[in-house]
Amino acid sequence: MASGSGLYHCSDPKKWRRVSDVYWEVVTAKAAKQKRLVELEKWCQEELPANMAARPHKSLTLEELEKLMDWKLTRGKFRPRLKQLVAYNSAGAVERCSGRAFLLLPDVSAAIQELCQLKGVGPATASAVLSAGAPDMAAFMADEAVESVPGLSPVQYNAKHYLRYLGALQQKAEALSNASEEEWTPHRVELCLWTWKVAQKLCPKLLEFSDDEEENPPKRQKTQR
Repeated sequence: MASGSGLYHCSDPKKWRRVSDVYWEVVTAKAAKQKRLVELEKWCQEELPANMAARPHKSLTLEELEKLMDWKLTRGKFRPRLKQLVAYNSAGAVERCSGRAFLLLPDVSAAIQELCQLKGVGPATASAVLSAGAPDMAAFMADEAVESVPGLSPVQYNAKHYLRYLGALQQKAEALSNASEEEWTPHRVELCLWTWKVAQKLCPKLLEFSDDEEENPPKRQKTQR
C-alpha cells in the first residue's frame, strides 16, 4: 500500500482504485458528526454535475451556489459569513458569471478569476464549481487533498496556490491513466486524497487492503468522475 507519508506518493493505480472504492464509506463515517453530509455529498458529486451537463451551456444557479457553499462548509471549516455573502449575489449575476467561467476553460486560471467576481466566492469555492462541471480539468481545493501534495502545506487560499495544486493532480491523473485502463481525472485524484486523509483519522481499517482484495475488489458505490 502507499507509505505512511501518504497516498500521493503511490504509483500503483490498483491501490488508488481501492481507495476510490471506499469513498462513500468514509463519507458516511465523517457524517457521524455532520449529519447532512451524505445528502449534500451525493448532491454535489452526482446530482449537480448531471444538472449542469443537461443545460445547453454549463452554468450554475444562485440556489445551486448556495447549496454548494453549504456542502463546502459542512464538509470542512464552518464560516457562516461566507453563506451570507453568497446570498447577496443576484440570480442573474451567478448564471452569467458561471457561464462565462466554463466558456473560458481550459484556461482554469481565467475561469477561477471570473468566478471570484461573485460575492463570497474565493478560489476554493470557485474550484468546487469547476470540478462539478469539468472534473477532467479541475479539482476541488479540499484542505485534506492540498495537504497531501508535497510542498503545499500550509494551505494558502489564493489562485497561485490552487494552480500549483491542480498541476500536481493533473500530473498524477495522467500517470495513473497511463498505468491502467481506467480514466483518472484531477477530481477523482482529489477525492482519493481526501478519502485517504480522512480515513486515516476516522476509520483506518478501511485502508487495510489485502492482496486478494486488490486483485478482486468488491463492488461498492463509487464516484469516478
